[in-house]
Amino acid sequence: MPFLRNCWYVAAWDDEIPAEGTFHRRILNEDILLARDGEGEVRALRNRCPHRFAPLSIGTRTGDAIECAYHGLRFGLDGRCLSNPHGSGQIPANARVQTYPVVVRHLLAWIWMGDPDKADPSAIPDLVGLDPERFAINRGYMHTPANYEYMADNIMDLGHIEFLHKGLLGSEAVRRAEIEVKQAGNVVHSNRLTRDEILPTALELLYETEGKPVDRWLDVTWYPPGNMQLVVGVTGAGQPERIGREAPGAHLMTPETDDSTHYFWSNARDFRRDDDQLHAALDQGFQLAFEHQDKPMIMAQHDAIGGEDFWEMHPVILEGDAGAVRARRILRKLIKEEQAVG
Repeated sequence: MPFLRNCWYVAAWDDEIPAEGTFHRRILNEDILLARDGEGEVRALRNRCPHRFAPLSIGTRTGDAIECAYHGLRFGLDGRCLSNPHGSGQIPANARVQTYPVVVRHLLAWIWMGDPDKADPSAIPDLVGLDPERFAINRGYMHTPANYEYMADNIMDLGHIEFLHKGLLGSEAVRRAEIEVKQAGNVVHSNRLTRDEILPTALELLYETEGKPVDRWLDVTWYPPGNMQLVVGVTGAGQPERIGREAPGAHLMTPETDDSTHYFWSNARDFRRDDDQLHAALDQGFQLAFEHQDKPMIMAQHDAIGGEDFWEMHPVILEGDAGAVRARRILRKLIKEEQAVG
């Protein structure tokens, strides 16, 4: 299925982009070069010279210009050709590199891959937890050779955590959780609330529940095409709902190709902020959960699907799939509407 283009995707963590030189990453099957100009602002260009299509990332960066390593044409970070060392030196009219709108927000560089005139920064999801002045933040990046919609499904339906993350993130109470799915425009909310849950040891240590039963909420908000906020919190069993310690996280899926995904994740807390031992333990836990449990399963799933269309396989739909299914249908509708406009 084609990609939705008139929307914001995460291109990189802001601190992945060097102060000098360049950084490149494939997004929606296009190789994108990211660089900071002399003012420190992030710029994004197609990573290929319009002459013979050599990657500009292997060229020479001088100030706010990049010289192509193949034939020496120099381009500014605004895409304009600055000099042509050949013949009369005249610059051909089409000697221009495609550029893309970029906005840095929430510690992330967001890129608009569609019509630049439609790039509205207010459409970037308002994510909670990516404010280092308020939160201690664990965050990372994981490349996964699988389609991004299956990566989003993994977060939208957290029914898997009892089984795939047994003893780490899930318990049998998740299976019995109260599920509520709501839609506001094109945004989907898929919320779970457990009752009388004894948390796995790792979460018990984080939330300091001392082995006592709790009510836990796992609330996911999906923004098209694949950006999600996950807020997990606990309170004493039977206490007022969703009032207690919370850990807001972000799970942001950017397609690299049809069959590979850039996964940017974070988890934040405004309690125990200075607990370095806890922070290191959380890093290890997320590494285990994402790299060694989620990723192998999604890769195996991808191989088993073998490129077949999701709906044409007639998937079994369980109660917990409601949010993910609704998100898939909204995304398909948005892509069809975008293509119809042309």
